[in-house]
Amino acid sequence: MMKILFVCTGNTCRSPMAEAVLSHRGAERFEVKSSGVFAMDGSDASFQTKEVLEENDIKHEHQSSTLRKKDIDWADYVFTMTAHHKWAIMDQYPEASDKVFTLKEYVLENPEDMDVSDPFGGSVDIYRHTYRELDTLIEQLINKLEKD
Repeated sequence: MMKILFVCTGNTCRSPMAEAVLSHRGAERFEVKSSGVFAMDGSDASFQTKEVLEENDIKHEHQSSTLRKKDIDWADYVFTMTAHHKWAIMDQYPEASDKVFTLKEYVLENPEDMDVSDPFGGSVDIYRHTYRELDTLIEQLINKLEKD
């Protein structure tokens, strides 16, 4: 089973959403976790994240966690939500540089922007936009990982 780690800033919005979507779509093929470069351990996913996942019939229990070396070591691939997250990880864990990518750079041919939009502090509609963006990217991710 392939091990996928999603990373964002606080691990309450984008990375748990990505984790939930991939777990939902590829439960039998992928083991999925998420963490944050500046997360506080034990926080719940934001209420907007939970609402948007519920609207899409995705069940997901989440407690935020700070990115640790054991998470990097565990993962076959580490997908970040922004280029900044990627560089922060590669700075701290240079030995992992061959498996750390922004989600967009891995999935898209030549992305104009490497970053998944950050809904933090926004309305549920803004979270729905981020969900749709992640849902599309994760569908493409599954297709690419199955080919590789």
